[in-house]
Amino acid sequence: MHVHKDDTVIVKAGNNIGKEGKVLKVFPNTQRVIVEGVNIIKRHTKPSQRNPQGGVVQKEASIHASNVMVKCPKCSAATRVGHRLVTDAGSGRKKGMRLCRSCGEMF
Repeated sequence: MHVHKDDTVIVKAGNNIGKEGKVLKVFPNTQRVIVEGVNIIKRHTKPSQRNPQGGVVQKEASIHASNVMVKCPKCSAATRVGHRLVTDAGSGRKKGMRLCRSCGEMF
C-alpha cells in the first residue's frame, strides 16, 4: 500500500474532501485506513465498566486508501509515492525508500 501508519495524508475524494490528518491505522487486507479527524461517526454505547455513563461517542471510521494521497514533507503537496532502492553506506545493504513523485524527496 502507498499509505503507512503516521503518514500525513490529504483526502482527495468523498464527503471529507480537502481535509488532512495523520494515519492512525492501516488495514492492508481491505485497502482501508483510519485518518485522524476524518470520517467522524457517532456510536451509541451502553454503559459499561470502561464507559460508565454510556451515551453517544464520536470516533473515526475507515475510508478507502484510494481516496487519500500522501502529503510530501518537503513540498507540502499531495503526491504520488514512488519507490527506489538505496544502498546503505554503513552496511552496504540495499533498502527500499519511498519518494515524492513531484520533488524527488525521499521519505
